[in-house]
Amino acid sequence: MNSKKLGRNIISFIVVLVLGLLVFVVFSHMRPVFDDPFDWIGRIILGIILLGSGMILRKTEKWKNEGEIVLGFFIALVAISIDLFLPSSRWIRSLFDVSIESPIGIAIDKLDSSVLIIFTVLLLSKLFGGSLGSIFMQKGKLKKSLLIGTIAFVITMIGSYFMAQLFGAENLSLARILPWIPWIAIFIFGNAFNEELLFRGLFLNKIKPVLGSVWANLVLIMPFVLHHTGVTYTNNTLMFLGYLIPLAFFWARIMQKTDTLIGSVLFHAGTDISVVLVLFSQL
Repeated sequence: MNSKKLGRNIISFIVVLVLGLLVFVVFSHMRPVFDDPFDWIGRIILGIILLGSGMILRKTEKWKNEGEIVLGFFIALVAISIDLFLPSSRWIRSLFDVSIESPIGIAIDKLDSSVLIIFTVLLLSKLFGGSLGSIFMQKGKLKKSLLIGTIAFVITMIGSYFMAQLFGAENLSLARILPWIPWIAIFIFGNAFNEELLFRGLFLNKIKPVLGSVWANLVLIMPFVLHHTGVTYTNNTLMFLGYLIPLAFFWARIMQKTDTLIGSVLFHAGTDISVVLVLFSQL
């Protein structure tokens, strides 16, 4: 690789990393850095910049791939902003008189969030001319994906009780856990689907022509991990964030190797069981 190509790759890596941190950490839909009105003003300014520069870049042959990446971040920003500001979860919980401080309330909130994010990503991806296959919403190598995902799900499910204890779960017992199972299932599959699509499915194929498969994977890890800074379902945040690093890497590799997000979603869902056990045990 010549020095000019290397320099461009380094710059591209840094730009993608910075955009990822801006969208998923600074303007997170879970724990945004700024309070209103600075948060929503910043989102609007960033959104305009991403949309305008992305549309301009992808019209040029030289920067077309970079333009697709920038538009991907615009899509992600819109999706998480809708989830943050649209109070649909509160409306649904009010309709059924369900508290957010209950397993069913947390499950409804997560399902609502997931539906909003997934729908927005799919809709905007299609509007910008992308195919479902380009964001891994396809069969791909289905048997391989299902095999890997199912094995990983079973292993992580078996270990979830012990991981939950490590993260700080309180007073877990079979009698407490059994009534939670439907709400656990809703939470883990909703969360796994929306995060695999939002953090990896939306970007891996866009970044690959610019940085290659491995670096496309690596540049997405830090925004995903730091997005979870400040979570309340662990008594050791650094340990939890460190735990996410290899998981994020393997979820992306599974997606890349099977050309579908099914296996990654199953694997991710299995690891989320321990998280939900901690959340529910603290209610």
